[in-house]
Amino acid sequence: MTTQVERMSLLKAPTSLPLVAPSILSSDFAHLGDECKAVLVSGADLLHLDVMDGYFVPNLTMGPALCASLRGALPEAYLDVHLMVNKPLMYVQPFADAGANLFTTHVEAEDDPFVVAEAARKAGMDTGIAINPPTDVEEILPYIETFDLILVMSVNPGFSGQAFIPEVLSKVSTISERLRPDQRLQMDGGVGPKTCEACREAGCDVLVAASAIFGTDDYASAITGLRGH
Repeated sequence: MTTQVERMSLLKAPTSLPLVAPSILSSDFAHLGDECKAVLVSGADLLHLDVMDGYFVPNLTMGPALCASLRGALPEAYLDVHLMVNKPLMYVQPFADAGANLFTTHVEAEDDPFVVAEAARKAGMDTGIAINPPTDVEEILPYIETFDLILVMSVNPGFSGQAFIPEVLSKVSTISERLRPDQRLQMDGGVGPKTCEACREAGCDVLVAASAIFGTDDYASAITGLRGH
């Protein structure tokens, strides 16, 4: 199995194939540890944790305690924490203490993205910034140089299983042209067999998939299909 050091470098290591990040929101929480281990063994590169506060999006999900449990069960996993919350700054240290590797805030959140990025980096995490479908791409452009990963949401965040919004692909193309080789571009929402090729062609090199992986009986085949290889 990949060592922890290797996994933690995956975000910035160049690769000709996109990384695949199963979103645990679609896993069976009664068997979360086993299912997360299974997707990693089946070829997944990292695990995506969707954190929602009930205000920024109309849903409540997981917090630092769940992240800490996964870190304990899967010490080698790269944990990608996506904060869909109004005040991400208050969660930086709790998730760092819980073992998160990547801390992604939203450009639409209340806290200054530059301040969040600095805090997350000081806490020892990689940094990401996300943008929702209705938000103009111009809103995120001033921040992209600061972050390790840019996340383009291809659904309105809150619930898994939503339909992909193809109009966001133009945002991906715009952002992709501005990224350094050591930065990543992630797509999240409605990513599956019918949409992954368009995501890859637009410039995404990290694909988040929920039901497209956890809703299948063959994790390995689902992951290989998303990767395009």
